[in-house]
Amino acid sequence: MKILGIGKNYVNDKSEISTYKNGKQIIFSKPSSSLVTNNKDVAYPSITKQLVYEVELVAKIGKAGKNIPEAEAADYISELAIGIDYTAKDVLNLYRETKHPWDLAKGFDGAAPISAFQPIENFPALDNINFDLTINGELKQSGNTDLMIYNFSEIIAYVSKFMTLEPGDLLFTGTPASGTGEIQPGDHLQARLEGDLLLDFKMV
Repeated sequence: MKILGIGKNYVNDKSEISTYKNGKQIIFSKPSSSLVTNNKDVAYPSITKQLVYEVELVAKIGKAGKNIPEAEAADYISELAIGIDYTAKDVLNLYRETKHPWDLAKGFDGAAPISAFQPIENFPALDNINFDLTINGELKQSGNTDLMIYNFSEIIAYVSKFMTLEPGDLLFTGTPASGTGEIQPGDHLQARLEGDLLLDFKMV
């Protein structure tokens, strides 16, 4: 199973999309050991003092494909979930200074809590899906897929040029352009997909 993510994939206003859409998608990976499921609490990692949250929709691939045409790419999604893409920002900044990979800043244990998956049939309009994140009862991030720079199909088609996508692979598809911030031990995170509370855990 591969876990892939895309960086900087949302705007605050649709008029901004053309400004940022240059074909150069920022793709990174996380190991399977970064996953946390079943709403288990997540241990604050000892490797960082600056842990940043990003709520994201997670697409699960349902069938294998390589060089997938964009017009067919949505058919490769079997389920959707909501998750958190955690970044150890201080670690990331350190490696950016030396132009080294992001792996350690994005791939530590607990870096990818995700909810249970929902059938793709529950989402007939992939370009109009609402999701949000509250922390300690306060709304922090709110997004709609209409504000994606690269939509689900464009991400899948692009990635499949480089590697075969296989059943069970997960794609973190980007976080809303506003509202990311630092998380602290004891914080209670709740993420909703179309109003349904699916992700509910604490940092410990």
